[in-house]
Amino acid sequence: GWYHVVNRGIDRRRIFCDRRDYLHYLELLGETSERYRLEIHAYVLMSNHYHLLARTPLANLSAAMQWLNVSYSVWYNRRHGRVGPLFQGRFRAIIVEAGGWISHLGEYIHLNPIRIEAEGLGKEVSGAEQEGLGAPPTVEEIARRLKIMREYVWSSYPAYAGYVGSPKWLH
Repeated sequence: GWYHVVNRGIDRRRIFCDRRDYLHYLELLGETSERYRLEIHAYVLMSNHYHLLARTPLANLSAAMQWLNVSYSVWYNRRHGRVGPLFQGRFRAIIVEAGGWISHLGEYIHLNPIRIEAEGLGKEVSGAEQEGLGAPPTVEEIARRLKIMREYVWSSYPAYAGYVGSPKWLH
């Protein structure tokens, strides 16, 4: 099946504090892909949550995500001298029908770095924009948003767009 997988830090706290945290999570994601034959089709890592678009030919998403989240949590807690849960409960996985929805979900995941309050696209503004309310973005705003997406290295977007090489585990 196809899934939109999401998990957030406990109390919406950071789960990635620096470059090493992001890199280690991506290393573990690649290992998870190999161990469980989990196909990763899109991802974005934000400071306090992540999104994955995954397909599971072996119907083993729970086992794969448990291994990934526990492995990262143990490593993170040791590295940062903390104890207790890192994530706000079990991951969420929304089943996605194959077809056009896959493409839309990939877009949603890749747009995460610009859909934040700091970029002027919090939930209210981006919701209004999607409904055609308010002024459309200017050419300058679009250019700025594209620049952010191109330069956001914790997403599969730069690989999809051909700006960087793709990890071997990214489908």
